[in-house]
Amino acid sequence: MHSVSYLQYIPLFPLLGALLCAVLGPRLKPAAVGALATVMVGASFAVSVAAFFEVRSGHQALQTVLYTWNALGGLTVDVGFLFDQLSAVMALVVTGVSTLIHLYSIGYIAHDRSPWRFFSYLNLFVFSMALLILGNNLLVMFVGWEGVGLCSYLLIGFWYDGWMKEPGGQRGMANSVAGMKAFVVNRIGDFGFLLAIFLIVVTFLPKVADGRVLDFAVLRALMEGGIPSGIGLGIITTICLLLFVGATGKSAQLPLYVWLPDAMAGPTPVSALIHAATMVTAGVYMVARMSFFYIQSPTAQLVVAGVGAATALFAATIGLVQRDIKKVLAYSTVSQLGYMFIGVGMCAYSAGVFHLTTHAFFKALLFLGAGSVIHGMHEEQDIYRMGGLKKYMPLTYWTFLVATIAIAGIWPFAGFFSKDEILWQAFNYHNEVFPEAGRVIWAVGLTGALLTAFYMFRLVALTFWGPERFHEVLHGKHPHESPWTMTLPLTVLAVLSFGAGWLAMPHIWGPNLFHHWLEPAVAALPPVGGHHSGPGLEWGLMILSMGIAGLGIASAMGFYRQDAPLPTRMKAAFPGLYRVLYQKYYVDELYDTAVIRPLVSVSRGFLWKFFDVNVIDGTVNGLASAVRLCGMALRRLQTGLVHTYAYFIVLGALAFVFYVMMMLSKGL
Repeated sequence: MHSVSYLQYIPLFPLLGALLCAVLGPRLKPAAVGALATVMVGASFAVSVAAFFEVRSGHQALQTVLYTWNALGGLTVDVGFLFDQLSAVMALVVTGVSTLIHLYSIGYIAHDRSPWRFFSYLNLFVFSMALLILGNNLLVMFVGWEGVGLCSYLLIGFWYDGWMKEPGGQRGMANSVAGMKAFVVNRIGDFGFLLAIFLIVVTFLPKVADGRVLDFAVLRALMEGGIPSGIGLGIITTICLLLFVGATGKSAQLPLYVWLPDAMAGPTPVSALIHAATMVTAGVYMVARMSFFYIQSPTAQLVVAGVGAATALFAATIGLVQRDIKKVLAYSTVSQLGYMFIGVGMCAYSAGVFHLTTHAFFKALLFLGAGSVIHGMHEEQDIYRMGGLKKYMPLTYWTFLVATIAIAGIWPFAGFFSKDEILWQAFNYHNEVFPEAGRVIWAVGLTGALLTAFYMFRLVALTFWGPERFHEVLHGKHPHESPWTMTLPLTVLAVLSFGAGWLAMPHIWGPNLFHHWLEPAVAALPPVGGHHSGPGLEWGLMILSMGIAGLGIASAMGFYRQDAPLPTRMKAAFPGLYRVLYQKYYVDELYDTAVIRPLVSVSRGFLWKFFDVNVIDGTVNGLASAVRLCGMALRRLQTGLVHTYAYFIVLGALAFVFYVMMMLSKGL
């Protein structure tokens, strides 16, 4: 591991940008504030590129330690940064995609009343994410982990005095409430992460002489030869599961996914930043970073992969019927994150992280494309009020189509390579607890791929194809293409969505460059394949996967290309199923009934009206009343009359004389 002195500039530049935007922003023009914020994140990307080439040339990780943060009770924690093969991928993705999103935001947020506040929050978000991915120990990672949670609250509720537009006449949700929901749900997951950190300290501190038990390098060295003596598999499994609780909150997996769809309340660049390159990928990165724990626990592997598979299918079904263009993409994000957890849960870390990378490109493109559509449609988000936008917004259409083909998993676009690698690893995965888990997860993943292709091409068909349905909504206005600051990032992301997949080709086509790159940074992978593996089988599964995606595309085009009546007839034939899917399985209502209302009732009825009013306020007010009564009694001594004071002086003198005579009599 090579020590360098410039890694701190990767998070430092966006932090400086956040401060400058907050202080100088109100005095600058919106374009100048946006340019300042973009340059700062671009500088962070440039440093990340330089560090990447240094790691690539030297084949060793880089690190820097700024200072010792804590040295107490035998535990030592440094503020330091680690730039290895895994954090290099994350740093390039986070800073690169964030730079494009910042550039896009210059045009998107130009007419807002406080663009300086928006760009300050965006830069702070990138700073927190850089801390998370570059921290060389769990505590620094946790600081960044909490930082992105705070920034998500600030950005989701950025338009705090506005309301979400809910297509179909549904009741909206206040933006500030959506931000609070994200913050609270993430606190639930973060509690599990904290418990995992505490358990690691208690378990491993006696085995580390210098007390740096939270350092990733130290923990990996302890686990390299297997589970250390004196530590049971149950402890390792518990640590893994507690860490995964944190991941389910940050990366929106069952059952803590509910905050992510409501995050659509924020501006569209925020949605792209949260859903594509930063916050939601944190849980996947954390599992990959702690791979030396997960590879020891088949139970934890099964839980991670199983929850990922269930989430992928669950969210995909909801995406089939949503009307809000951003809500469709939101549930798509939840589903695709499930695929990433399938990969890292099966110890196929390169497959999971590679899908994270390709997803960052095409999902950022989809969200920014959706923002371009909303901008061109004068803030309309209901896809049933669009149609025929292809001729009005050609560049947005073609780039959006590239991203749609990529997420559907069509060769040779990037999503095909990353999705297919995960399905291949699932087909060959063997788990000691449940030997057939791999085949079950593969079948679920294949079904999810079918649904993904269907709902994404449904989105394209209703938005860009078919008859124009926006005339009554726009009231004489016409859709228009977005400015170059918004379309340039779309073009760059379209190129990446098309070509990035060749970094991780299937084994039968050539060397998997991405797997080879990540190999030094993650735990050793289990053998891939087994007795059913072979080139012929892999070709067959790839063709099957392509066929399934093609079936989903063809079905969507048949349903929606020419505004056919079939969807309406199916909705009428299965109203109950449609209502359940459109209402998201009533999970929010279930949580509201089972958790939120009881907690509010207990808080108001017992904690507030009884305990706070009677016990807390009673104690405080009782002590205050006692002091007040004493004061009133003593106040009567201060009458302001001279003869009263003379009376007390004489009385005091007599008492003193009496006391002296008593003492003298005892002495005699």
